[in-house]
Amino acid sequence: MRFKPIYLALIFMWGFSTYAGAADYLQVAGLIDTRTTHSDGALSVEELAELARTRGFDVLFVTDHDRLAMAYGVPPFRNVFRYRKDLNSINVSGAQAYIDAINQTREKFKDLIIIPGSESVPYYYWTGTYFDKDLTAHDHEKRILTIGLENAEDYASLPVVHNGFSTRYIKQALPGMFFFLGSLFLGLYLLTESGKMRIAAVLIVVVSLVAILNTAPLGSSPYSPYMGDQGIAPYQLFIDHVNQSGGLTFWNYPETQSGVRPYGPIQLSTPPYPYVLKQAVGYTGFAAIYGDNITVTKPGHEWDQVLMAYCRGERAKPVWGISTADYHSEEEPGEKLGNFPTVFLVRQRTKQAVLDAMRSGRMYAVRGPYPQRLMLEEFTICANSCKENASSGQEIELRQPARIRVRLALKEPETKKVSIRLIQAGKLLKTLETTLPARVEFRDDYFQAGEKTFFRIEARTQGAGRLVSNPIFVKYISGEK
Repeated sequence: MRFKPIYLALIFMWGFSTYAGAADYLQVAGLIDTRTTHSDGALSVEELAELARTRGFDVLFVTDHDRLAMAYGVPPFRNVFRYRKDLNSINVSGAQAYIDAINQTREKFKDLIIIPGSESVPYYYWTGTYFDKDLTAHDHEKRILTIGLENAEDYASLPVVHNGFSTRYIKQALPGMFFFLGSLFLGLYLLTESGKMRIAAVLIVVVSLVAILNTAPLGSSPYSPYMGDQGIAPYQLFIDHVNQSGGLTFWNYPETQSGVRPYGPIQLSTPPYPYVLKQAVGYTGFAAIYGDNITVTKPGHEWDQVLMAYCRGERAKPVWGISTADYHSEEEPGEKLGNFPTVFLVRQRTKQAVLDAMRSGRMYAVRGPYPQRLMLEEFTICANSCKENASSGQEIELRQPARIRVRLALKEPETKKVSIRLIQAGKLLKTLETTLPARVEFRDDYFQAGEKTFFRIEARTQGAGRLVSNPIFVKYISGEK
């Protein structure tokens, strides 16, 4: 047996506000992925904030749709002669009004940290035709959350199909515009003529202008829904843009089960997309817990593969798991604000501290029926002496095999059975069935100098939900064991 339990002891409930980690972090609970009346939510920003505070949460992430639109055009000028439908969104109701509403609500609820963001559909594409009754919009529900964008211009400039005006991609559009620019100049020259030549010149100018506009040189995205499958490129462009704006990005619902269905006279087709976790780079994380069944967090699946690529030096940084709520209203079946919290480990209850925790993985994801939920009171790794230790999102160098400590409890004190799984480098090392509240300590007898690896845990309990930690990284270095 590679993995040996040292001891298991039941303990009394520790206070929710303390975390026995490397630096005694505070735990603050937040709600990510919520909508308001600025898109398709039922509550205003203020009403949502009041409900979140009433239910005892410290952080609220408001992520309305930045642009929720579709357009289908008539060839050959599909970007000009088209039918377009825009649903309510940040950029329809006004990005400045959205930011103003958040700032006003911050003033009213100063004890609640409110962080703005959006849910984005960077790209979709069409196949089929309306007349053949097989017109299909692909990937319209392949979505990314942005977090921490504070300015109205940030939302207007996002590289999303059908978003706002931009001159950013004129250079990319020039090759497609070159012929029509030539014909435009020819038409303008011929306007100096008279008679039939002048009439022809007017037609040439009009057709040239329409053709130039059809290349969409002034759009917020260089991509068109008629380009077909563009792979990861439109999404990587979006991620890079948000990074340059100082925001964070999280893949949302990577295994959605509702993405393939009829929608009026067309079909929507967004099959599960867990593969994006490996294809994209530079994003902050992904939804590790949400309303669907999830496989990407299983040992050895996409998340672990990305983390191992980071350990091997093939990625610049790891990616982190969060819990996302897809919250619109209390009336929707199974919806309740508080069922999908993400808990952050911070030293201060400030917006910047929460965002820093998100960037560095100091958080864990939970699903539970509000007000009950699992709490990860400790998840640390150290060596035998435990003079230094590391917690979620951190890295520790060890000259000895790792010792792993875990403490779990319920927010509402209750005796329940819990299943704890310890995962190391994509492999399930240990499953322990015990009773909450619980304290568990293990010692891993593996050691290989020069190797970098990671440990993470998952926990489940009947009637109180599920918990997924973020990883702790271990670098084994030479020295006396």
